[in-house]
Amino acid sequence: MLPFRRILFPVDYSEPCKAIVPYVKEMLSRFPAEFSLVHAYGAEALAYSELAIADPDLPAETRAIQEEKLRQFAAEMFPGQHADCLVGCGEAGSVIDDTVEHQSADLVMMPTHGRGPVRRFLLGSVTAKVLHDVSAAVWTGAPLAITGHAPHLPYKSILCAVDGTPESECVLRAAATLKCMYGASLELLRVVEPMPPTEYDMSAYQRDRIEAAKAGLRELQAAVGVDVPHSVIEGRIADGVRDEARQIKADLVVAGRGHSQGAFTSLVSHLYHIIRESPCPVLSV
Repeated sequence: MLPFRRILFPVDYSEPCKAIVPYVKEMLSRFPAEFSLVHAYGAEALAYSELAIADPDLPAETRAIQEEKLRQFAAEMFPGQHADCLVGCGEAGSVIDDTVEHQSADLVMMPTHGRGPVRRFLLGSVTAKVLHDVSAAVWTGAPLAITGHAPHLPYKSILCAVDGTPESECVLRAAATLKCMYGASLELLRVVEPMPPTEYDMSAYQRDRIEAAKAGLRELQAAVGVDVPHSVIEGRIADGVRDEARQIKADLVVAGRGHSQGAFTSLVSHLYHIIRESPCPVLSV
């Protein structure tokens, strides 16, 4: 997990993409990692093109043009930084996934793009696909969390959100490592969702759940060997993380993705809502 040894930066030349360049530079300054940029260009431009049939060299020429454009972007945005510039023809999420595997990248840094509620939550969001598919850690943030203010660098306040699963130890260890590297403050958070409506009084059971969550956070800190402020709050998970991040003026949220349980769907669903609503970038491990 940490330290990161190869960082991958997917590039689509958008403004949100350019806006995270300072964050990528900051991460590269903290870790002696190898660095790659990747750009996915559309297969539809060639798949049914009569020009491609007439000129068999066109696909290679198109790839060369895309590679040169990416090298120019790297030179402009990361002067003096060695970077491998990789391009792939196909759907962006798949190209990123393949590149992570072939490059053995352990961190992907990318923005997320919101384009309407149906598209962003259900239909092929590149960020959602990367969060679901890749094994590497993913640093990302909604556009307002990145472009809405100047970069909060270096990180001074980190919020670690855990869910009580075995993965929580890995998540807290990652957050604690970043705390030490940045000299940042760290707070540990567990959000307990309310009980569903029922005809029975479940308040006592809910209080027991909250007390158990508090005990779990104390045990988690003991296992990792850290002693940081921690809290348990009741509410919708994304709302709780957002509100606490605002309360402590967090510059980064660290959360899990469900790798240890193999239960991607439900956890990624919560994580994507966290990312959409977080006032700062989110690192999911």
